[in-house]
Amino acid sequence: MKNGERNPAFSGRGVGPFGKKPGFSENALVVYIEGDGFAWKNRVALSADPTPKDPVGLRLAVQDQASTVLYLGRPCHYTGHTSSGCHPRYWSSHRYSPEVVGAVSDAIDQAKGMVQAAWVDLVGFSGGGAVAALLAAQRGDVFRLTTIGANLDHAAWTAYHQVTPLDGSLNPADFAMQLQTVPQIHFVGGKDIIVPESVVRAYRNRMTDPSLTQIRVIPEYDHHCCWVQSWHGLRNR
Repeated sequence: MKNGERNPAFSGRGVGPFGKKPGFSENALVVYIEGDGFAWKNRVALSADPTPKDPVGLRLAVQDQASTVLYLGRPCHYTGHTSSGCHPRYWSSHRYSPEVVGAVSDAIDQAKGMVQAAWVDLVGFSGGGAVAALLAAQRGDVFRLTTIGANLDHAAWTAYHQVTPLDGSLNPADFAMQLQTVPQIHFVGGKDIIVPESVVRAYRNRMTDPSLTQIRVIPEYDHHCCWVQSWHGLRNR
């Protein structure tokens, strides 16, 4: 995708809340990227609409005290699966494809221009953490990467769940060496059986110098509970 070209699979209705909050540098844009959403009805059947039933990424963004916060749904979220360019592959095999990452990156560029931000602080929940990591590997303006329950090695993840590999997707673990110079924190629930700690460890293990990459395991949490309730404290710890 060319710079400035808008991917038709991305809907501006997936963007918000977006506004000023006190207490953070005016030169930084904090970007929250939503998880994979309601991608599957069950283990074998894709959903017709991937819009998240519980938008954890949005709920986390609301808790953030940064001065400028952007929330991004994923391509084909919040569109009712009616937008031109939407195809089920974008919430299945191609969920982390170059075109998906490019669409999210374009939205960030538009928002940066609106608020004249110089830097990007990326936060991703679940599959949104994978997209955030891939963005950090491609962009030169990311000064921090934070994820919660993130699928950072989808090859390890599909092997763990014994499901079809995501052959149309980029794998953050393949970019671990490029990412090891970016300060990053990855939160994992000790009881998370959707994206277990081993998946995040597999990503970190691909680095030769993981000194800037922290993994913080919260023993009593799972994939959804209880990140939103405690996010303000975790984010500012």
